[in-house]
Amino acid sequence: MFDIPLLLVLIVLVALVFDFTNGAHDCANAIASVVSTKVVTPRFAVIAAAILNLAGALLGTEVARTLGSGIVLPHVVESSQVLVLAALVAAIVWNAITWYFGIPSSSSHALIGGLIGAALADTGFEALNVQGIVNKVLIPLVAAPFAGFVTGFLCMWGIYWIFSKVHRRKVNALFRRLQLCSAAFMATSHGLNDAQKTMGIVTLALLIFGQTHSIDIPLWVKLSCAGSMALGTALGGWKIVQTMGSRIFKLEPVHGFTAESSATLVIAGASALGCPVSTTHTISACIFGVGSTKRLTAVRWNVAQNLVTAWVLTLPAAGSVGFVSCWVLQGIFH
Repeated sequence: MFDIPLLLVLIVLVALVFDFTNGAHDCANAIASVVSTKVVTPRFAVIAAAILNLAGALLGTEVARTLGSGIVLPHVVESSQVLVLAALVAAIVWNAITWYFGIPSSSSHALIGGLIGAALADTGFEALNVQGIVNKVLIPLVAAPFAGFVTGFLCMWGIYWIFSKVHRRKVNALFRRLQLCSAAFMATSHGLNDAQKTMGIVTLALLIFGQTHSIDIPLWVKLSCAGSMALGTALGGWKIVQTMGSRIFKLEPVHGFTAESSATLVIAGASALGCPVSTTHTISACIFGVGSTKRLTAVRWNVAQNLVTAWVLTLPAAGSVGFVSCWVLQGIFH
């Protein structure tokens, strides 16, 4: 029905739409704390996040390589030209549903779930890199939020201990300035991890269509994916900012600094290992950890229950949509 170049163009365009929805979800997490504590204006935060996400996206390719070859085996699915498109459709559908309800679910795992579901529909279990899925997806799925909670909790206790004899107003005045640094590092680490995921998917599509012979990320892919993500943050990220910045518990600058710094440590470590972790999961867990040091009742645990439910459902829900999408698209394009 369509020639191959046109289908590849469609896949790239849909990938950029996904990055837009990813920006509305996950980039908002990187700036939610600094906006909610009124350290900077939303306009300044969005511009800074866009620049720093772009910078982070150019710093490495380990996560992109994982998405390009560590989830499905490229040599198995090289003949499946709709596989990547089906995965992207699944991720966009799940992102749209959770964005509508203001639930900060994981765009990362929506994309991974969609990719797994589409690969199962197209080729079967032999298409999956099971070891890669276990080591790079399932283990970090549990480990990253746990590490975020523990790191946030311990860092917050350390700050309480260091500044125990300093007046609260002076502490917040100090951390209002320091939070600018923590938010900057958070946005950069987000670009280092999240912005690479769609890059890996687009590069996998280029490989399938014979436009490249290796999982090396072209510069135009890096720039276009980072730009689409920034636009999504600017136009659609504020529902998630509200949830992350105020609904879990009332953030002050010291809390925002600690949560962002803790999340940066976890995300940067995962990026170095090539693990596509969820910024949403990590920063949420860090905020819960920070809030728990204040008092357990300061944290709105009903929000935590909703978030965890979304996290658990994301992989199977997106996988199911990816499975169905692959069948439908195969009927359209063949």
